[in-house]
Amino acid sequence: MEVQFVESKNLKEKPTGALGFGKYYTDYMFVMDWDAGQEWHDARVVPYGPLEFDPASMVLHYAQETFEGMKAYRTKDGKVQLFRPEMNAKRFANSNKRLSMPTLPVDMFVEAVKTIVKYSEDWIPTGEGESLYIRPFMFATEAAIGVHAASHYKFMIICSPVGAYYAEGVNPVKIYVEDEYVRATKGGTGFTKCGGNYAGSLAAQVKAEELGYSQVLWLDGVHRKYIEEVGSMNVMFEIDNKIVTAPCEGTVLPGVTRDSILHILKDWGYEIEERHLSVDELMEAGHNGKLQEAWGTGTAAVISPIGELYYKGDKVTVSDFKTGELTQKLYDTLTGIQWGTIADPYGWTVVVD
Repeated sequence: MEVQFVESKNLKEKPTGALGFGKYYTDYMFVMDWDAGQEWHDARVVPYGPLEFDPASMVLHYAQETFEGMKAYRTKDGKVQLFRPEMNAKRFANSNKRLSMPTLPVDMFVEAVKTIVKYSEDWIPTGEGESLYIRPFMFATEAAIGVHAASHYKFMIICSPVGAYYAEGVNPVKIYVEDEYVRATKGGTGFTKCGGNYAGSLAAQVKAEELGYSQVLWLDGVHRKYIEEVGSMNVMFEIDNKIVTAPCEGTVLPGVTRDSILHILKDWGYEIEERHLSVDELMEAGHNGKLQEAWGTGTAAVISPIGELYYKGDKVTVSDFKTGELTQKLYDTLTGIQWGTIADPYGWTVVVD
């Protein structure tokens, strides 16, 4: 893939102190266009800056838009590496297919990510738990008021040096079980990463925060009883020494972190149950002592321990509101592989050279 480079005449001052998440952006961004009959063309790395497009661009009216989330890590010996980028590429393609958008070949997606990371290498932070967050995304640019698949699209990648996603860090959070709003139903877009999924979740998130809870535990859209995700993360429970998590059947995002953790747990000898877990069964397990640990998983936060569940006036405390031993071990193992501080027996890391 030929990539044009446009050098920035005004490089930014790099941030100091706590980075937060998604507050700062690097000097460059990757851009590539797709037009019907011409396919992908004009790959380029240009200075980060505002976009100009028509007010009738279809993304603004019919939400043809998808995105991904991944990270680049600086190892102690100075190498830069990605974590399972081909999985992000495949999920991106599946999201695009569902929204009738063009797909990128896996190798083209990974090459584009490597390219922008190379141009952003000096922005990769080296503090404890810090990394370079990578946000590939695509949207419809055709100017047309009419519901149909667009004929023009733009694929872009921006990068942001980040610290911890949640202010709590790897500490337990309080979770509100949502029984009014739903996140996804079968046949919908629950398995994709599209903006509409997240916009639709905000009302429940606001409600939870007003009640003093950090996140929402989503129930299925049909029966309103089976656990699906927590916030924008996959969720897992250790119940009676078994790991229980929702199956990926079209309503749950097939998370890269989710898949990685399940691999690790199986290697450690844990029995995994990918099944429908009702909220009633979950709360009962919390009350009778069988619910040992619970955590959310995702690229941004990696692992977020759950310390309390609230459902219709009923509360359950998980692991004495402390980060469980298994939760911590999983976090240490996965981040150790990502940052290169422990061996990668799975071949998941990809060096950017």
